[in-house]
Parts: sequence; C-alpha cells; structure tokens
Amino acid sequence: MMDDRSEGLLAWQWNLYPDNHRARRNLLLHGVSVPLFHLGNVLLVTAPFTSLWMVLPGALFTVGALALEGRGHRLEAASPVPFRGPFDALVRLFVEQWVTFPRFVLSGGFARAWRATREAPLTQP
Repeated sequence: MMDDRSEGLLAWQWNLYPDNHRARRNLLLHGVSVPLFHLGNVLLVTAPFTSLWMVLPGALFTVGALALEGRGHRLEAASPVPFRGPFDALVRLFVEQWVTFPRFVLSGGFARAWRATREAPLTQP
C-alpha cells in the first residue's frame, strides 16, 4: 500500500524516494531547489531578528523551490502519493527538503540515480 505509514513518515518517505527521483531533469531541479528552499526557510526564520524585508525573498525562495520540484515530479514515471490534506503537505514537504533529500544525496542515492539514467540533463519534454 503506497500510503501505509505504519513505520513512520521518515521510513515511508525513504522507501518511496528512489522511485520518485529517477528522471535526470527532476534530479537537477532538486539539486537547485532544495538549497533554495533551505535559504528561503533560513531567511523566514531569521527575518524577525535581522530585517523584516527578508520575509519576502524568504517566502519567494521557499514557494519557488516547491514550484520547481512540482514541475520536476511531473517528469517522473512514478507520481508522488497524493497529500492527505494541507497539514500532511506541509509536513511531508518540510521533511523531504530538510531530511530525506539530504539523506538521499549523502547515501549516494542521488549519484546512483544520476548514473542510472541515460537521458541528457535537459532533453526530456
């Protein structure tokens, strides 16, 4: 069952991750968007202590990163499991950006997926 999270969100997301991250363009978009998401989050969290003007770029970076990833996931053969609702979307996206994708990179999953694809980085429709 694709939405069985009995082992917890992290384990569930990790088990599905490789199937949803095989297209080279999607990997490339994630490589750009995840750091952008991180920067946006940092700007949003630090804005009250630095400058409230950082809220706008922080929000734009965060939302823009998620929009890029949404486009990337349309290139995948396996679609992401639908969100259960707004809170599920927020939690899953946050966990993916801060935990699962960095773990995917550090474990070598990103490199394996990159090598496994034969498509050129920018040739998919």
